Amino acid sequence: MSTRGTISSMSSYAILGCGSVGHSVAEELVERGKEVLILDKDQSRVEALRDQDLQARQADIGDPEIKREVADFDVVLILASDVEANKSAVSLIREDDADQFIVARASDPVTSDELSELGADVVINPSTVIADAALRALESGELEFKARNLADVLTAANRKVAILTHDNPDPDSIASAAALESIATHLGVEADILYFGDIGHQENRAFVNLLDIELTHHDSVDIEDYDTFAMVDQAKAGAVSIEEPVDIYIDHYEAAGELDAEFADVRPNVSATSTILTKYLQEFDMTVSETVATALLYGIRSETLDFRRDTTPADLTAAAYLYPFANHDTLEQVESPNMSPETLDVLAEAIANREVQGSHLVSNAGFINSRDALAQAAQQLLNLEGVTTTAVFGIIDDTIYLSARSKDIRLNIGSVLQDAFADIGEAAGHSTQASAEVPLGIFNGLETTEQNRETLLSLTGEAVTRTLFDAMGVEQENNSNGN
Repeated sequence: MSTRGTISSMSSYAILGCGSVGHSVAEELVERGKEVLILDKDQSRVEALRDQDLQARQADIGDPEIKREVADFDVVLILASDVEANKSAVSLIREDDADQFIVARASDPVTSDELSELGADVVINPSTVIADAALRALESGELEFKARNLADVLTAANRKVAILTHDNPDPDSIASAAALESIATHLGVEADILYFGDIGHQENRAFVNLLDIELTHHDSVDIEDYDTFAMVDQAKAGAVSIEEPVDIYIDHYEAAGELDAEFADVRPNVSATSTILTKYLQEFDMTVSETVATALLYGIRSETLDFRRDTTPADLTAAAYLYPFANHDTLEQVESPNMSPETLDVLAEAIANREVQGSHLVSNAGFINSRDALAQAAQQLLNLEGVTTTAVFGIIDDTIYLSARSKDIRLNIGSVLQDAFADIGEAAGHSTQASAEVPLGIFNGLETTEQNRETLLSLTGEAVTRTLFDAMGVEQENNSNGN
């Protein structure tokens, strides 16, 4: 059956059984200039169809002669409301290995499977089609309603709008903020993108610099300049806390605490906040700038690991919409930044101090200056032969920072870090990547001599490594650095 052509390349159609569904299909095909023959056992219906200038003949679709009647047609649409008659017609047409493309009408999932087994190429269930159409209409109407509400909140601002990314923002958070800023500009509202922490990861710095996205650190502005506050992509990674009430909240994860925003759009059924903002750009019928399109496309790709992790149809359709507007040379530059000397030092330390149990690797990078270097080291170490899960940690001031990566489908590294550190620190992440922060606690009281630094490093390193391997379900053996 794989040799049959597609419907779009065919020109002659036989419709067996012509109720309301068949009638609508016939009229549309004739409108497109196709040859159509309708076969129905109801003589009065056949005469009514002829009165409408449709080619129709009386015939019982369960009669063995039916296969001769349709032998010269490219496509046979079996659309009677009697599903048993439809099954008989499919069987009759297929019994001599006829190669027509057959579309058959079912009434439920069971008859759908039966018709497919009998040889129907496509099976349709009118009730399912109607339900899908209703849901699409509902989704479209809901988005239109939400877009109006979002516009109302933005345009109600008397001063500027502050758009807040999550702490130490990643591409999805930055891209979402850039898209919301462009919507505000489209509505004639002035907005600034504010961030906390730092943009330390090399890819993130390259992302911001190459796209020339203007971000302002929260500490360098007068917060009184703003009277409307929007948060994007906050729930899962470094959510920020502000004293001002939140007016707008958009995320693809449920908020961790109680949410009291005038406008909120939270969609756990998509994998990137960039996907949500792309839908709003379409709803506002805006001309998408190259910068925003490139940022959003990278945000979706980054959040879904290039569509390899938890990708939904909405993510794919958003990416397809953005693709022609994006600068792909810039995307390539963002994805291949030069490694800084500091990151190289952390990677070297992580390689030297690695401990491997089975396919799991944990490494202590020591005292570091940039937490983002940990993420890059964890990603690089994942390329080692036989390693499916990595965790790299280091100390900055009075905090242990940890970054983990996994390609083991049996393990959710986000849950592992939650189990290991949620009670004594903060942990967040996905099934394939996660991060954690743990205060040094009692170790932090040591006097900062060189000897005590080494003691601190050794004690924390042993404790964190043991905790991680336990949380991963690894029974520790004599530790090995893989040399």
